[in-house]
Amino acid sequence: MIPQPDRSEVLDRSDPDRQFAIAIARAFGGAIIFGLPLMMTMEMWQLGSAMPSARLALLITIWIPLLVGLSAVAGFEQTLRLKHDALDAFVAIAVGTVAATAILVLLGVLDSDVGFHEAVAMITLQALPGSMGALLASSQFGSREATGHRDGSGRRDTWGGEIFLMGVGANFLAFNVAPTEEIALLGLEMGPWHTVATVIVSLLLMHGFVYAVEFSGQASIPPGTPLVSVFVRYTVVGYVVVLALSTFMLWCFNRLAGLSIAEGLSLVIALGLPGAIGAAAARLIL
Repeated sequence: MIPQPDRSEVLDRSDPDRQFAIAIARAFGGAIIFGLPLMMTMEMWQLGSAMPSARLALLITIWIPLLVGLSAVAGFEQTLRLKHDALDAFVAIAVGTVAATAILVLLGVLDSDVGFHEAVAMITLQALPGSMGALLASSQFGSREATGHRDGSGRRDTWGGEIFLMGVGANFLAFNVAPTEEIALLGLEMGPWHTVATVIVSLLLMHGFVYAVEFSGQASIPPGTPLVSVFVRYTVVGYVVVLALSTFMLWCFNRLAGLSIAEGLSLVIALGLPGAIGAAAARLIL
């Protein structure tokens, strides 16, 4: 005889308040796991005081719609309306802000020597990757039943949905590298052949990860679709998005100042390598 579930357990699982509380707790875990590397990175502490307010405001302005779109495919709860996805996004930002504040205080980065405006800027900058981790936590750490995971919803299976997911994956991975001094040095040390080779390898990795290697969650190709069409419409366009995001991040972090066009291009392409891998892996983690 199959044992019947206890009535109280059934009620608990169907309690929306309890499920939301679990989702918030999971979000805090995701914010810390995904944001901790940057919270312990010296360059991110320095950017809190050095980054111009206008650039930080622009970064936040672009980050919010990114979170809203991410909520549509991997939010705290299954949502059907834009306002619910927007609410998810702002909850994620709040979670990321609290998590960043707690960790920075715990590590002694935020103390009495840090001015108010500098502390606000530092927390805000650290809260951005944490907010993305908070949203991703529901798809990474929770069951489909508990989180309302949207597999099969159709939102991600359009051309625009695929490109958006690539942008989210690229943004997430490249953001962890862009503030560091190492990426700046790599860009300056790359010669023309290194730059060309990096572009080729990035494109091959993107296409191979998504369409050639049979990973779980990979995008499906309609029968009869020419390989060249798939490569151009998805891989090439996705890589252009990766480079655009890489350029924007480097500009926000003031990494392109004083560089020639060739040096700046090498730096963008160097950052585009982890961005391309993030874009390719987006289907696997969302």
